[in-house]
Amino acid sequence: MTKIKLQRDLLTQLLCLVNEAGISTEQLLNKTRIDEMPIAVEAEFSETHFIVLLETAAKLMGDPYLGLRLGQKVGIESYGTFGFALMSCANLRESIQLLLRYGKAFFQPHWHSENRDGGLVLWPILTKGTPAQQRLIAELAFSQWTFIGNSLYRGRIEGAEIEFIFPEPSNPGIYHSTFEAKITFGAERNHAFLPKHILDTPVKTANVSEHVVFHQQCEEMLRGLNSGEKITTEVRRLLLQSAGDFLNISGVAARLNMSERTLRRRLDDESVSFRSLFEEVRDLLAKEYLAKTVLTIAEIAHLLDYSETVNFRRAFVRWNGVTPKKYRQQQARQIGI
Repeated sequence: MTKIKLQRDLLTQLLCLVNEAGISTEQLLNKTRIDEMPIAVEAEFSETHFIVLLETAAKLMGDPYLGLRLGQKVGIESYGTFGFALMSCANLRESIQLLLRYGKAFFQPHWHSENRDGGLVLWPILTKGTPAQQRLIAELAFSQWTFIGNSLYRGRIEGAEIEFIFPEPSNPGIYHSTFEAKITFGAERNHAFLPKHILDTPVKTANVSEHVVFHQQCEEMLRGLNSGEKITTEVRRLLLQSAGDFLNISGVAARLNMSERTLRRRLDDESVSFRSLFEEVRDLLAKEYLAKTVLTIAEIAHLLDYSETVNFRRAFVRWNGVTPKKYRQQQARQIGI
């Protein structure tokens, strides 16, 4: 899952920095021994384990700014599906909407927001660890999102403000070089302010049709967190991932390391069929394309693997009781276009 990959990539980069400082992985792990902490790097570390590990590494290295440096080492590829969704966003505003909706599912810490003077205030929810540990995590979180933002947008975003609750450190210059933003210390909470004029900063890799697919993949992953229908969730996920060149049932079964017969039986146990899931995913994407893009109906039919546009129209009417054109008009009226 994305959260696990991100955790492992952060751990890998942390160990690289530690090793570069002449400290072995074994030394770090021995110094960080807490109850039930894994002793193998390949194991899954809890959030608490990672926080203590980061603090211990900073002390061993004599580097109070390790969180800032680590945040600049992990790229958007570590975020998996969520990262692809960010890359396909139209602008900064849309990226933040993704962060707020899916953050709880994919990574720590969680983020909250509030409007201010037409702009947006963002802050991480830090509930675990000592004040020193929370400082490291806050610095890591802001540094990581700045690093990712600079890779997504056309140059550095100017005009942002970042405030930290801790006093001004002995070397404030490292904060200004990391963020290139107005930095304030001794604030009431750790937060960033993004003024209105930069929220529409375009993403250089924006792709509206791909965004629809990645957005729905994120939705499916979010829905699957609390779902008892494990096979149904996995099939939906694989179908969404293969949108544009959909897998058939044998292809899905192969990805799940089971026979087609076993897959059909497992789906039947969850009271669903492969065909109904396939139609559900097609319908879901069709409505997203119609409501959120300016793609022609013929182009949408092609994206959904229909050889003839007329076949797509018939299927859409069967699913929704209206034509694709009528559905698009209805959606446009709802948002006042």
